[in-house]
Amino acid sequence: MHYAKHLSKDEKLKKLIKEYGHVELKRQKNLYLYLCYSIMGQQLSTKVADIIQQRFLNLYDGEPTPQQVIDTPFEKLRAIGLSNAKVNYVQNVARFEIEKGMGHKKLGKMSNEEVIEYLTQIKGVGRWTTEMLLMFALCREDVFAPGDLGLQQAVIGLYGLKHRKKKIMEAKIIKIAEQWSPYRTYACLYLWRWKDNPPLKGTKKK
Repeated sequence: MHYAKHLSKDEKLKKLIKEYGHVELKRQKNLYLYLCYSIMGQQLSTKVADIIQQRFLNLYDGEPTPQQVIDTPFEKLRAIGLSNAKVNYVQNVARFEIEKGMGHKKLGKMSNEEVIEYLTQIKGVGRWTTEMLLMFALCREDVFAPGDLGLQQAVIGLYGLKHRKKKIMEAKIIKIAEQWSPYRTYACLYLWRWKDNPPLKGTKKK
C-alpha cells in the first residue's frame, strides 16, 4: 500500500482506507479488446455488460483478432445485443488497432494526456473511456476523471460540498483531487467503493 501514507494525509480518505483496506490495479493485456468491452458496456448494468461480452467472445471461441472483428457481419454483432452505433464503434477500434496500433509498448511511451489525445481520434471513444483505460488497463496511478458522475457525487457527498454553479463545483472537485496526486487513481477506487456503500461513520454531512 505504497499510496496509503500520502492519501492518509486527507482525513476523509484515511477513513476509507481504514474501512476498505488494500486496493490494487491489474494491468490488462489486450488494450484494443478492453476498449471494445468499455464501449459495449456503456449505459448498461455490469450484469448485462458481462452477458454481452460473453456472447461476443462466443462468436469467436475466445478472444478475436482485430481483423476477425472487422470481418464479422454487422448483423451478427447487432444480434448479440449491440446498438448500430456500438457495432460501428467496436469495429472502429479494431480498425485503429490494425492501422495505428495501441499496444502497451506504444502507449507506454505516452503521457496520460497524449494517450487521451491519441485514442479519442477513434469515433466512439471519448475522454472518459480513455481515462478508464489509463486507470484499469494501463494502471497509471495518477489519473482523475472529473467527468465521472460517481466520482463527482462521491466527492460532493464526502466533502459536504454545497451545490452551486456546475463550473464552480467542478473546479472545487479538481482542486480537492489535486492534493491526492501522484496517487489519484487509488483515491478514485476508494471513492467509487464508498459511493456504492455510503455513508461511513464520520463522513456524513454535518
